[in-house]
Amino acid sequence: MANTSDIKNGLCLEMNNELYTVTEFLHVKPGKGGAFVRTKLKNLKSGKVIPHTFNSGVKINVQRVERRPYQFLYNDDMGYHFMHTETFEQIPIPGELISAPELLKEGQEVEVVFHSETETPLSCDMPPFVELEVTYAEPGVKGDTATNTLKPATVETGATVNVPLFIEPGEKIKVDTRTKAYSERVK
Repeated sequence: MANTSDIKNGLCLEMNNELYTVTEFLHVKPGKGGAFVRTKLKNLKSGKVIPHTFNSGVKINVQRVERRPYQFLYNDDMGYHFMHTETFEQIPIPGELISAPELLKEGQEVEVVFHSETETPLSCDMPPFVELEVTYAEPGVKGDTATNTLKPATVETGATVNVPLFIEPGEKIKVDTRTKAYSERVK
């Protein structure tokens, strides 16, 4: 058992029979009253972020998690199939554990977070940006450049991303996996 002085970003803890990771924390020592730790906790199953305040010195139940490198192979009715890059072990992961499954392409490297005691996958973290090829985009209309105008484009994984008017089919673009938005054109 650890206490509140051990809280740091990325720490995984169990609270109310749920696993949470600490995304933000702040030790507060007011002039009057006891010290406390204000945190933002992300639920590993639902992805929901909640604020929580711990009184100073309270015991917390820290859980061990491991991050392992995996490579995306394919998806079917059993889920998304990944292969460990060192042991070549294959595992299926349900789509709800993946941050942006519609942006996954074959051979994509990801990090899968496992609970150390039960060996169950908790989440699948994609890299912050992925490079995808545009397979279909409507042609931009000349004269529509007065404002920052976007048009829908289909990328090689089948996902639809809003892109600027100058993007044409066949070009590679960089997409932010956290917001699922266009970032830049790849040269």
